[in-house]
Amino acid sequence: MEVLERYATEENKERWLTPLLNGEIRSAFAMTEPAVASSDATNIESSIVRDGDEYVINGRKWWTSGILDRRCKILIFMGKTDPTAEKHKQQSMILVPVDTKGITINRALTVFGYDHAPHGHGDVTFENVRVPASNMLLGEGRGFEIAQGRLGPGRIHHCMRCIGQAERALESMKTRANSRVAFGSKLSEKGALRHKVAEARIKIDQTRLMVLYAAHKMDTVGNKAARKEIAMIKVAAPRMACEIIDEAIQVHGGGGVSQEFKLAYAYGSNRTLRLADGPDEVHLEAIAKAEFRKND
Repeated sequence: MEVLERYATEENKERWLTPLLNGEIRSAFAMTEPAVASSDATNIESSIVRDGDEYVINGRKWWTSGILDRRCKILIFMGKTDPTAEKHKQQSMILVPVDTKGITINRALTVFGYDHAPHGHGDVTFENVRVPASNMLLGEGRGFEIAQGRLGPGRIHHCMRCIGQAERALESMKTRANSRVAFGSKLSEKGALRHKVAEARIKIDQTRLMVLYAAHKMDTVGNKAARKEIAMIKVAAPRMACEIIDEAIQVHGGGGVSQEFKLAYAYGSNRTLRLADGPDEVHLEAIAKAEFRKND
């Protein structure tokens, strides 16, 4: 929705953003490709070629999150409009209605065996898909500019959800520890478990403060100036959530890895966030660059 609000024409806002805001439809984002290392988005090879008043789209995408939802009606597609341009000016983003001829959903991808229904993640082929030229967002060669505008807010949303899921895992851990007796006392009375709970509280609150600070910078100085803080929370929050959910799984014993509780599902979702919207390594490099730049 941020992309449409910031970069779409008024006509496309009326057609797509309004029903999205009303909860009438859903959207998807087609960026990652199976044939290249998509963590370096300059590798993306799908093509967007102008043909009169239309653009013709060809390529294969995967991890197109949301496209399997029956309510998904529109997707944003990233591909190359000019392979000869400077590498960060080759890519563009364009709106593609999901019912356009030439779109084939090959399969649903699972996350640690979970299908994330009804949202879902699709492996999708685009073969000579034609859309109006007016569907181009912002202009040719501005895909990276749009990506940064989208991914900043998207990453902070992910991190907020990490905190919420870590809180839920901690509550589940405490409830379980209070209800189980082993070797003569409740688990909640054993020092090792109590320390795990204390450490979890520290980690959650540390991360919450980092996310609040990043949000404050985004609000006061803008997404671009807050890039380092956004990168920091994108690394810290999923790591923290995975650690705490893993501890909660341990406290739940065999039940923790089953579908009896939501912990295994939550672990898979949060572990995925260490890859989604850029892997940890990309963000760590961005943080390091920002730090060394201070001394230039």
